[in-house]
Amino acid sequence: MSLSPSLEPNPEAVRIAEKLLKENRRQKLLNRGLSLSMPFLLLLLWELLARLGWIDTRFFAAPTQIAVTFWTLAANGQLLSDVAISLTRIVVGFAFGAVPGLLVGILMGQSVLVRYLLNPLIAAIYPIPKIAILPLILFIFGFGEASKYAIIAIGVFFIVAVNTMTGAMGVPAIYLDVGKEFGAKRLAVFRTIVIPAALPVIFAGIKLAWGTALLLVVAAEFVGAKSGIGYMIWSSWQVFSIEQMFVGLFVIALLGFITLLLLDELEAKLLPWRNHV
Repeated sequence: MSLSPSLEPNPEAVRIAEKLLKENRRQKLLNRGLSLSMPFLLLLLWELLARLGWIDTRFFAAPTQIAVTFWTLAANGQLLSDVAISLTRIVVGFAFGAVPGLLVGILMGQSVLVRYLLNPLIAAIYPIPKIAILPLILFIFGFGEASKYAIIAIGVFFIVAVNTMTGAMGVPAIYLDVGKEFGAKRLAVFRTIVIPAALPVIFAGIKLAWGTALLLVVAAEFVGAKSGIGYMIWSSWQVFSIEQMFVGLFVIALLGFITLLLLDELEAKLLPWRNHV
């Protein structure tokens, strides 16, 4: 007679696990459906109010009018060109700001000396509205692409650095002690303990920084560009082309919406132990 315990799965436990998985998937689909439906419900309400004459369509063009303009701009290639230019500026500026921000944030979170050296500088510069230093950036870098990259990188750097530092400082001491007990080297501690433990806060910082990058690229293109979504919005306002102005605003909102969804998916893949909405 064998004394080893049976390895056969318990049918009742399997049934409960499958039921929980199905319920979890259904809840995720419901949450995602609610998230996606809200913008469309808002547009429907807007269209209704415009058709009923309850809002002034000289300032708030109906969504169907905006859609026609959107299609015209997309068909002649102007919209895609402006989106590509703005996205390139955002991605390059974001990379220039986020990578140093991550490195500095981790160093500040783990080294008291680095924190004492850099914290006063960051505390003094971080609250300055980055749009306020745009004239200085234009003086230094001119009206070319470098000024757009610079203003976005500066705005992104501080948000990522502060959030990363907060996340790195919040790593429970017991995690670090366990790593040391197992003989982990400093680099291994960073890679396997500090960064994974700080990732939730780092991701929150990256999402905030991405939203700030969208804001800053529009501001920079208002005054220092002849292309991009910000320039399209500004030039539309100058000639009172309300539909085209709203197209630019919708495109910025859509870019923010899609990229945040993608970041949520990436976060869910990298942090499967967290509950995601």
